[in-house]
Amino acid sequence: MRSRIRSLAAATLLAFGAGAAASAYVPSVADLDAAARSVGNRRDVAQRIGESVFRTQWAAQVSQISANKLGGHLIVGVRLWGVKFHGPLTRERFVDEIVALVARAFVAAPDAEEADVWTSVPISVAKGVVVSGDLAKPTSRTVFSVTVRRSESLASLRHRIGAGGSGVFWDAQWAASAFVASEKPA
Repeated sequence: MRSRIRSLAAATLLAFGAGAAASAYVPSVADLDAAARSVGNRRDVAQRIGESVFRTQWAAQVSQISANKLGGHLIVGVRLWGVKFHGPLTRERFVDEIVALVARAFVAAPDAEEADVWTSVPISVAKGVVVSGDLAKPTSRTVFSVTVRRSESLASLRHRIGAGGSGVFWDAQWAASAFVASEKPA
């Protein structure tokens, strides 16, 4: 009996010691989000971008980072949700966040040629409707999108998005209702 108690005590100490050693590194929330929300055939690149992006709490929730290499081309993507913002968001601040996200993506992925950013909102789907597989009904729709080439300046991008220029899609109904009024100095 005494031998068994010693064995249990030794096993407990060993387990505690292993647990203490394993908990020496605790990943940050940003690291966990980056790992969980990274997709694509270059998931390592997506995760590296995510580690930078998820260190900031954006007003518009970033839901996914993708990176895909096709031939010699690396394309990254940033998906946001267009509902339940983390705080009041003006259209101007939304544009600023898009520009900042693109800048971080290009810094974290120096080989990326292009960044695609899109914002989606959920679509209500009736109970029992197929939402996965070949016959799936969509569960979200895109309300904003922009494609950015690395060669484009951030100032040019900011202007192009704000003006709804070439290659920018804004769903007019969503944009009219999603944002708070512009913050103008008094």
